[in-house]
Amino acid sequence: MDVSDELLGTFMPIVVYWLYSGLYSILGGLHNYRLHSKKEEDEKNLVSKADVVKGVVLQQAVQAIVATILFAVTGNDGEVAINQKSFLVLARQFIIAMVVLDTWQYFMHRYMHQNKFLYRHIHSQHHRIVVPYAFGALYNHPLEGLILDTIGGALSFLASGMSPRASIFFFSFATIKTVDDHCGLWLPGNLFHIFFKNNSAYHDIHHQLYGNKYNFSQPFFVTWDRILGTYMPYELQLRADGGLEARPTKDCKDY
Repeated sequence: MDVSDELLGTFMPIVVYWLYSGLYSILGGLHNYRLHSKKEEDEKNLVSKADVVKGVVLQQAVQAIVATILFAVTGNDGEVAINQKSFLVLARQFIIAMVVLDTWQYFMHRYMHQNKFLYRHIHSQHHRIVVPYAFGALYNHPLEGLILDTIGGALSFLASGMSPRASIFFFSFATIKTVDDHCGLWLPGNLFHIFFKNNSAYHDIHHQLYGNKYNFSQPFFVTWDRILGTYMPYELQLRADGGLEARPTKDCKDY
């Protein structure tokens, strides 16, 4: 039985989310590569993992509904022949989608920190996870999930002009990147750490009290943080227990 591109575009990122975060949950036992100890994770986080799973499932259900509607409205462009031209078109679409998603999420994310009402009643839910872990990546207030992730994804899809088939790959990639940024690990040879400055250590800084007003960029680049002065550089230090820790560098101010 053939499965439509629209159906795959709707549910593949969800499957990828749980598979990839499940892998990181297993790797979480590698103590020396953790950015926080397991003890810190258990003591500092303010929400149970059962509630996190429920929150993520709710957000993914909303995303699936919106994706279904979006695909129905925009239609299917059909199959695209795989050749050099189509790869160039896909590359352009991916770059546009990444820029649009990053821009939307930076300004919405930053505003949710600056607006005390929105932070207290909406965004603070995500920050109940003080020590990030992989399957908590999409744990948000339902309204935040709709605004940041679902609407942001829809805008990037529409602005780039990608087909449902292309969206399967883009949103699966964006999902993997988002999970990776929240995994709480710094594994050697991780390609995301090589090619992206926005990574697990960078985002871990944001989840700490001293970094709450910095490192808003997600999920790909750090461009807007650098342009608008909210970039907090860091360095990895060895903890007394043998693990790693991301700490702001000495030239950071006002934290």
